[in-house]
Amino acid sequence: MGSTQKYLLKQIGLLVIGDEILLGRRNDKHVSWARDYFSRINVDIGWIAILGDDPDLLERFFRLVRERGDDCFSFGGIGATPDDRTRQAVARAHDVPLTRHPEAVALLEKQFGEATYPNRILMAELPEGAGLIPNSHNNIPGFYYGRIHCLPGFPEMARPMVGWVVEHRYRLAPEHAEGFIAYIVNGVKESELVPLLSSCEDRFPDLKFSSLPRFSDGTSWQIELGIRGSSPQLDEGAEALAEGVRALGFTLETG
Repeated sequence: MGSTQKYLLKQIGLLVIGDEILLGRRNDKHVSWARDYFSRINVDIGWIAILGDDPDLLERFFRLVRERGDDCFSFGGIGATPDDRTRQAVARAHDVPLTRHPEAVALLEKQFGEATYPNRILMAELPEGAGLIPNSHNNIPGFYYGRIHCLPGFPEMARPMVGWVVEHRYRLAPEHAEGFIAYIVNGVKESELVPLLSSCEDRFPDLKFSSLPRFSDGTSWQIELGIRGSSPQLDEGAEALAEGVRALGFTLETG
């Protein structure tokens, strides 16, 4: 379903597809890059998934993404070989057929000429109503349906295509002073902090509180408490958390 509507982009999900990733024959290069890219434009990553080339699992996953209304960037599986199953899975997840997209056909014919047929043309068979994502590397487009964006598995192609999607399909939230504050608490068990963290979450629902336990020297517990959000609530939430830790009899330092 191609659309000119621009959605507000605040959080996305990442899907990497391919048996070769799960089997270790190829290392994923999408997630770390996407994490840095979206962090720079103040967009959160809500989930990350890596799936193999299982058509039923892919269909169920895309259907879940559709039902949740998530903004999804999917990498891999849009080629013409039998193990490329993303196009089919997205179509089934939206209960629409695959049809030859006329613009995609034209792009493939321009790129490959007569060699477009009989196999490369399969890459133009997209979910009915899909929009195209331009590929400046070799003119073989990706596609989007609703808020699911399907890109090649090759990073050099996919990265500029992600940028195109963000620029043309979304609007970003206004710049705001979102930050992160961390405290280190020594000699405390995580379970002792659960009521305090729950209370802070109830009091400051727009902030995200986290707790990461670790061994500080291999023998004693150390907890890193994190607070993420926008000012001025960020400072208020951090102070409330710090006061709560002190009230429990523990000392803390800035992480």
